[in-house]
Amino acid sequence: MYIKTLKLSNFRNYKSARLEFSPYTNVIYGNNAQGKTNILEAVYLFSQGRSHRARSDRELIRFGEGFAKLDIEFSDERRDHFGQMQILKNGRKAVSVNHVHIVKLSALMNYLNVVMFSPEDLDLVKGSPGVRRRFIDSSISQLYPSYLSSLIDYNKALNQKNSLLKLLRARGAASDPTLDIWNEQLAEHGARIMRARLEFSELIETAAKKIQAEISREQLGIKYVPSIKTDEMTAQAVLEKLKEYERREIDAASSLHGIQRDDIEIYVNEREARLFGSQGQQRTAALSLKIAQADYIKEVKGEYPVLLLDDIMSELDINRRMYLAERIRDKQVLITSTDTDLIDKATETKLFRIENGMVVE
Repeated sequence: MYIKTLKLSNFRNYKSARLEFSPYTNVIYGNNAQGKTNILEAVYLFSQGRSHRARSDRELIRFGEGFAKLDIEFSDERRDHFGQMQILKNGRKAVSVNHVHIVKLSALMNYLNVVMFSPEDLDLVKGSPGVRRRFIDSSISQLYPSYLSSLIDYNKALNQKNSLLKLLRARGAASDPTLDIWNEQLAEHGARIMRARLEFSELIETAAKKIQAEISREQLGIKYVPSIKTDEMTAQAVLEKLKEYERREIDAASSLHGIQRDDIEIYVNEREARLFGSQGQQRTAALSLKIAQADYIKEVKGEYPVLLLDDIMSELDINRRMYLAERIRDKQVLITSTDTDLIDKATETKLFRIENGMVVE
C-alpha cells in the first residue's frame, strides 16, 4: 500500500500544494512552524476520518477561507484509488472514494491504513490511560470497522446515561427505568469491546516482545486491565456489574465503570514501566508497540500500512534510530524533520522542503 499523490487546497496554512510521493522514503523537511506536520495530518485525516490533533474540523480550514479540500491517490495490491474530502465551515465533511460517496467515516479504514509515530506516542507508556486506550482503539478499528461502530454507539449511550445521572442526582431520585435501557446498551457494546481489547492485547504482546528484545534484549509484557472485572466478558455479566454500581453512580452523577476507564499495563523485565522504567526503557517499549501495530496490520490486511513519522527521529537515540530505519527501509514512509542528517537517505528517498505552507523544493 502506498500513496501516489496528495493535493491540498485551503488546508491549514496551505493555499494550494501538490506532492508526488516515492513508494519508499519521503522526507518532508524545513524549519519549525512551516507546515510539515500538516501534510501528515491530511493523510491521517483521510485514513481515520478525523485529525490526530485538531479539536474541531474547522481548525483545518485555512484562515479566511470557507472550506478545505484534499485529494489523494493511493494504491493497494488490488487497484488504484482516488479519494477526496471537503471540509466545510459548519464542520461537515463530504468524502468520496473512487467517486462513490462515503456516508460513514469509519468506512475509510477499509481503504487506506496508516500508522502514526509522533513524539506524543513516546508517552504511550508513561502517559494517561486515555493515551493507551486511543492506541488500542485505533489499532483495532483499522482492522475491524465494526469495532469502531461499537465504540461510537457505546459513547452515544454513555453520554445519554451521564446526562440522566446528573438529572437523577439533582432530583434526589434513587433510580429510573431509563437507566436500565442505557446500561443494557452499554453492556452489549462494552462486552464486545472488552473481548476485542483483550484479544488484541494478547496478540500485540507477542509481536512487541520480539521487537523489544531485538532493540534492547529486555522482556516486554502487556496486560489488559478492564474497569469492570467479570469472569466472563458477556453482556449479561457486564450488565449485572453496572447494576451493582448504580447507586454510587447516581451519587457521583457520572459513570464510574466501563470501557471508558480501561487501561493497559506495560511491563519491562516484569516491572511496570510507567512507574519503574527508565526513560530509555519507556521509549523502547513505546517504539516496540508502534512497530508491532504496523506489523499486525500487515498480518491481517496482507499489506503494510503507510508509516507517518512526525519529527520522531530527533527524539530517539542512535541505536533506536538505526533499528527503526532498518525496519522501515522497504515500506512507504513519510517523515518530517528539521534536520535531514538524522534520516537514513537511501537511493529511493525523496525530499520535500517546506517553507510557510509551500513546497519549494
